[in-house]
Amino acid sequence: MRIRIQSILLLIMCLIAYSSLAATGNNQKQKEKESAKTIIVSAEGLVDANAEIYKKDKGLMIDDLRKDARRQIIEKAVGVYVDSSTLVENYTVINDRVLSKSQGLIKEIIKESEPWLGKDGFMHILMKAEVYIGDVKSAIQDLSKERRISIIKEQGNPKIAVRIFVKDAERSSDNIKERSSVAENVLKEHIKGFGYTVWSDDTNSKDKQSDFLIEGEAKFQRLSHVLPASGVRIEKFVLTSWSVKCVNTHTGEEIYFNNKVPQKKSWNSEDAAVEEIGKMIGSEFSRDFFADHLQQPSRIYQLKLTGLPDYDTAELFKKEFIGLRNILNVDFRNFQANGPSLFEIEFAGLRGNFNTVVNEGILKPLNAKVGANAFRLMASHGDVIEIAYAGKGKQELLKAMEEMPPASLVQASPERLKEVAKSPETKKKVEAMTAQLSTTTPAVSSAGREAVKNF
Repeated sequence: MRIRIQSILLLIMCLIAYSSLAATGNNQKQKEKESAKTIIVSAEGLVDANAEIYKKDKGLMIDDLRKDARRQIIEKAVGVYVDSSTLVENYTVINDRVLSKSQGLIKEIIKESEPWLGKDGFMHILMKAEVYIGDVKSAIQDLSKERRISIIKEQGNPKIAVRIFVKDAERSSDNIKERSSVAENVLKEHIKGFGYTVWSDDTNSKDKQSDFLIEGEAKFQRLSHVLPASGVRIEKFVLTSWSVKCVNTHTGEEIYFNNKVPQKKSWNSEDAAVEEIGKMIGSEFSRDFFADHLQQPSRIYQLKLTGLPDYDTAELFKKEFIGLRNILNVDFRNFQANGPSLFEIEFAGLRGNFNTVVNEGILKPLNAKVGANAFRLMASHGDVIEIAYAGKGKQELLKAMEEMPPASLVQASPERLKEVAKSPETKKKVEAMTAQLSTTTPAVSSAGREAVKNF
């Protein structure tokens, strides 16, 4: 008897150990899966060709040029989770913890251009790389709690739509399924408990669509039994199977799906059965689930730039776009002299504050480089952005594009400016460009614009 008890205890301990190891293994697999996620990022590297240190060592200049390009690639990847102003304000800590680790965060350099010396006094190089975006996120989250609260980009208030269909084996033999408002309302209450917005799934407008759609389907069967003694008929509703999936409506990606066959689940009424279905589907989702999936790495937009005089100038704008922090990748699709030229651009993050990103991240740097109010945002609807150029003539525009510093330096932190602008003549050019910011005339007074933006 004693030996039997010891054997049972040993078996229990083995099962507990196995369960612990299995849970650890699952957590490790999830971490590995998250860590393996990658994105493609293009960036421009810069060094000051007039710096004394490079006049003596050209090899060092090229090494530093490639190093800067890799750092800019990581900085753009960080921009998926950290907004531009926060990155500048916390540049030192992010640089120490994230940007300096480009070697471990970059999976592969896909391609790079030949280095070239520009008329602006900078050596340039373009580089495209595959980045471990999961590791970038982890590196940011490893910061202290106080830093992380101020650095991680706000995920916003996701809009979630719900559809739950129920099929009764008796009433739905022809495979017709019915929406259950009871189950949907239970699930909606669960979502609202997170502080999130329950959104109608009936709108077809892209601008008014939800961020996520939860769709579930449950099948149940009605069972009846007559008690022999009393002749009373007892009915039970048995759930035979249910499935659930969650779709990111911006990308169409199914970010979660599951099928279950419940054991020994029955209810006394149909309403009680469908109410429980809503609870079970709700239990599949937590507040963190939506927060983790809300901030997608990127989104593709069509940018129509009207008014460029020739193809060569349009190519120079492609280079400028590659350098800007919020743009991960750019493809120059179509050109029409003085008409619309089409660029397909991949932006970091979702559309929440997209018009502000366009103004601050594209128009302001370009206007600082070319001249105040040369570029204006004419329209932004769906996935299309329309920008008009109405500034200098062809020769003046070409001169500004070639001889003024890259527009990306308008967004740069003071620390980065010190790294790339070392000589007096280069510093003077950068200062002249940033001075253009104060000459831009807003559509309304600056105080009024700030009040509207912050309302």
